[in-house]
Amino acid sequence: MNNEVIITAALTGAGDTVGKNEFVPVSPEQIAKDAVAAANAGAAVVHIHVRNVETGQGSREVRLYEEVVRRVRESGVDVVINLTAGMGGDLFIDQDDPLKPVDGTDLVNGLERLPHVEELLPDICTMDMGSLNFGEGSQLYISTPDMMRAGAKRIQELGVKPEMEVFDTGQLWFATKLIEEGLIDAPALFQLCMGIPYGAPADPGVLQSMVNMLPEGSNWASFSIGRNQMPWVAQSAILGGQVRVGLEDNLYLSKGVKATNAKLVERAVTIVESLGAKVASPDQARAKLGLKPRS
Repeated sequence: MNNEVIITAALTGAGDTVGKNEFVPVSPEQIAKDAVAAANAGAAVVHIHVRNVETGQGSREVRLYEEVVRRVRESGVDVVINLTAGMGGDLFIDQDDPLKPVDGTDLVNGLERLPHVEELLPDICTMDMGSLNFGEGSQLYISTPDMMRAGAKRIQELGVKPEMEVFDTGQLWFATKLIEEGLIDAPALFQLCMGIPYGAPADPGVLQSMVNMLPEGSNWASFSIGRNQMPWVAQSAILGGQVRVGLEDNLYLSKGVKATNAKLVERAVTIVESLGAKVASPDQARAKLGLKPRS
């Protein structure tokens, strides 16, 4: 059991969710406001994607990240900033001509996924630990071993903490290899991502087996999507991990009741405290995760 639980709020993601819940933040101002609201509700960490303001789709534009981070930092609210570095891995193929990429493809190498990290130097940035059949149809997420090694080396040079996003056991195997190769500094940080088709299923036994595979001394969190988001808060804390909630992964508080990021964090706080644990502050999160103190 984890008695001091770090809550991460994943604010918006890159999925096609904007039309499904009017509270999904899109503009940099909206995303920053949600980050502040989530921090005030109890999140020690905010995980940030940005979106094209006109289309609502996910974006890699550095200027959008810059505005969000600037607004959060200027708010005066203390929160650990975690920027995605997973954008640029999407490959959509023509099923009749697999060598032909189609609309929606945004595929770049490992270093081209990092300009906003280099510019803004967040506390944490994510690294997706492998390629994945991403749901139905012909969409793939591409993250090869060479891409990951190049990205890990550059993130290490920048002094940013990588959060290794693990979607299945083979990806966890490779993540431990990066640690053995010296490309990930201790203490390593894992995010076990459950229930995303077609990665690791949202099954408590699978989560336990993945936790058993983690290198000794690692920090870890896990989450699941949709209706499993809140049960997974309890699962993670009970098994000794940190937790993640937010509109990136789930749009509802209950059936038919649309959520906000702040409301999801509040619900997570209630669950953590009901288990007899405490919610970690940003400074406690920094100490636990081996991050630099706030300047």
